[in-house]
Amino acid sequence: MNFHDSRKHPDTDSRFSELTLLYQFSNTMLSTIRINKLTHLILTAITSPSSNLFERAVLFLRNEKSDVLQGMLGVTRQFSEGLQIIGGNDILGSRWDISDETISRQRSAEFCLQVRLTRIEIDGECPLINQIVSEHCICHSDDTLCHECPACTFIKLLCGGSFAAAPLVAREKTIGMIVVDNPDSGREISSENMHFLQLFANQAGMAIENTMLYNRIEDAHLNLREAKERLLHGERLAAIGEMAANLAHELKNPLITIGGFAGRLLKLLPAEAREHQYADTIVSEVSRLEKMLAEILAFSRKPTICFTVCNLEEIIQDCLTNCATTFEDNNISIMFSSEPPPYHVSGDAHQLKQVFINLILNSCDAMPEGGKLSITSRRSLPGSKFIITTVEDTGGGIPKNMLSQIFNPFFTTKHHGTGLGLAIANRIILNHMGSIDAENNEQGAVFTITLPLAEHTD
Repeated sequence: MNFHDSRKHPDTDSRFSELTLLYQFSNTMLSTIRINKLTHLILTAITSPSSNLFERAVLFLRNEKSDVLQGMLGVTRQFSEGLQIIGGNDILGSRWDISDETISRQRSAEFCLQVRLTRIEIDGECPLINQIVSEHCICHSDDTLCHECPACTFIKLLCGGSFAAAPLVAREKTIGMIVVDNPDSGREISSENMHFLQLFANQAGMAIENTMLYNRIEDAHLNLREAKERLLHGERLAAIGEMAANLAHELKNPLITIGGFAGRLLKLLPAEAREHQYADTIVSEVSRLEKMLAEILAFSRKPTICFTVCNLEEIIQDCLTNCATTFEDNNISIMFSSEPPPYHVSGDAHQLKQVFINLILNSCDAMPEGGKLSITSRRSLPGSKFIITTVEDTGGGIPKNMLSQIFNPFFTTKHHGTGLGLAIANRIILNHMGSIDAENNEQGAVFTITLPLAEHTD
C-alpha cells in the first residue's frame, strides 16, 4: 500500500496541513515577546485564506480584578491577508510574521472596535462561559445552548450563526477564550476544525501566558533598575545635603558676627550719610542669608515631633496675630471661619504653626498691592475623622506649569526665596499623617491641608 498516495488516503493532506500549521505556530511563539503582536498572529493565522479554517475569530482575555472576559481583538478574513510565512518551504524552520501596518488595520476595523467594547461577566449564569472557564471544555453552538440564552448577549452581537469557542488554558487556569465562526459562507464548523481549534488554543494559551509572564518580568526588572537609580541618586543627594548642612552651620557664626557689627555701625552713622545706606544693605542681606541658612538647616535635620492634642483654631489665630503687622502694611483683609465645635488634632503645635505662617506669608507676598486672605476649617464630610483647612488668596494664582513642582526642595517662584518653605511645610504635614495640595481658583491660589482629628474628637 502506498501511504503517500493522497488519492487513496484523502485525510493525509489535511493531517499534514494541520501538523504544518501547528508546527509553524510553535515556531512563531518563540519569535516574539510582544503580546499585542502575538494575539494578532494567533487570530490572523486561523482566519487566513491559506489555512482555510475559519472566516472570523475573536479573542477574549480574563481580567482577574473585575473577573470578566474582556474583548481584546477581532479579526475577519478581510483583514487577514497580511500573514507572512518566514522560512519558505522549510516546514521545520518556517514561522508566521505580520507587519505593523497590518496590525494597525486590524485594530482600527469596525468589528475589532466592537469586540474591544465587549465584556462578559464570569458569574456562572451562562452555560457556555461556565463550560469554558470552569470545565475548560471547547464548545460548539446550538440553538438551545446559546441563541436562546439571555446571558449570551455577546454571541448575538458578535456571532449570528454557528460558532465555536475554545478556552485558553495555562497552568490549569482559564486565561481567556477564542471564538470562531464563518459569517461569509455560513459553513458549519466541522469536527476536524473543532479538533484543530482545540490543539491550536492549547498552544495559544501557553504562548500568551508565557509572553505575559516575560513582560511582567521585564517590567519588574525595569522597576528594579529605576529603583536602584533612584537610590543612588538619593544617596548622592543625601551626601550633598549633609555637606550643605555642614557648610550652612559653618557660615552661620561669621554671618552673625558680620550682622552684629553692621548693626552697630548702622546705629553710629548719621541717617543721611551714604555709609548708613551701605550698612543698612549689609544688615538686610545678612538677615536674608541667616534666614536662608536656618531653612537649609531645618530641612536637613531629621524632624522630631512632640505629639500633643492641639486646638487647630488657636494655632491659626496665633499665626494671624503674629502676621497682623504684615496685613496692615500690605492692605490685606482677613477672613477666618471654623465650624463649631473647636477641632483638635494630634501633633506638634510649633511645627503646625510654622506651616500656616509660611502659607500666610506666601499669600501676602502674592498680594503686594493688597487683597483678601480667607482661611476656613471644616470636616471633610459629616462624621469624618479628618479636618480640611483651606488658605485662599487673591494674588492671581500659581502658573500652571509650576503647580506640580512647588513642593519640591529649592523650587521657588520668588527672586529672594530659598525654595524650602513649602518643602518643609509638606514634610511636616506628611509627618502628621496628613496631606497638602495646591490649586488655583478664579482669583488666586488655594492651599488645602487635610489632617486627622485627635482620637477623642467626636
